[in-house]
Amino acid sequence: MVDIHSAIASLDWSKEPQGLYAPIAYTLRAGGKRLRPQLALTACRMFGGREEDALPAALALEVFHNFTLLHDDVMDHAEVRRGRETVHVRWNENTSILSGDQMMIEAYRLLSQVPADKLHKTLRWFNEMATEICEGQQYDVDFEQREDVRLEEYIEMIRLKTSVLLANALRTGAYIAGAPDEAQQAIYDCGIHLGLAFQIQDDLLDVYGDPKTFGKAIGGDICCNKKTYLLLTARDRADEVQRTRLAEWLKHAPGKEKIAGMTALYDEIGVRGIAEQAIAQHTAEALGLLDTLPQNEATDFLRQLANKLENRTS
Repeated sequence: MVDIHSAIASLDWSKEPQGLYAPIAYTLRAGGKRLRPQLALTACRMFGGREEDALPAALALEVFHNFTLLHDDVMDHAEVRRGRETVHVRWNENTSILSGDQMMIEAYRLLSQVPADKLHKTLRWFNEMATEICEGQQYDVDFEQREDVRLEEYIEMIRLKTSVLLANALRTGAYIAGAPDEAQQAIYDCGIHLGLAFQIQDDLLDVYGDPKTFGKAIGGDICCNKKTYLLLTARDRADEVQRTRLAEWLKHAPGKEKIAGMTALYDEIGVRGIAEQAIAQHTAEALGLLDTLPQNEATDFLRQLANKLENRTS
């Protein structure tokens, strides 16, 4: 079995200029769940493929994912990622942008090493995924200027920004292993539901998580009035008095008082329970799709992973 952590650690970032490559090494050595490459390798294993054949795509997905984080942190003015300073804080914004660009290039270089007979479709899917992620990010930016964002629009945004990367990792691994078309679609849909559950859980942890395990400051979304599953649900479920208080807190200056006030209002409206129900529903959808696929140790691993993600604290 391929050790994805060792494979990532073996990538060489000792090239010059180090001003470009050192931030990449810093980013990839920060740890993380390595969820996306694990999904690609596991899906390949599920259908009897060789993990070594899927490894280039798995590495490409992880490097690409981390590239998006570098740029996201600049756009969100985030100061902490995985318990460490973000690249734009440790270096500067120009470095974060340029090193992120190089990571995207490196992702395509790694992807080019996929077996030749599988490269065309793998590359097409990767390009589609990359475009959708950018579309999702733009929707996220657009939502900052809108006060009429509907929950349905938010779900579509996180499908694009988060879910398609997980879904493509699973589909690519299955495809490289030779899975039938209908199985490729089922495992892709499984990834979509896992991604939706993952992002709603992320929204939840930003309010109710422990900063020691979450890896970044709690309440960041509240402070910047970010449209999240919790905020949009609160707005939809609030009565007239609660909606007035919500509007007042949204105008309040960022800080501990605002975080405490918004959290108390979320508690009053029952937003946490609603979000937890949505997470459970999407997890159940993912598990149901897994029941239609080959049953082996890889499928069991994905079931365990889905349940773990549902209850994660980081």
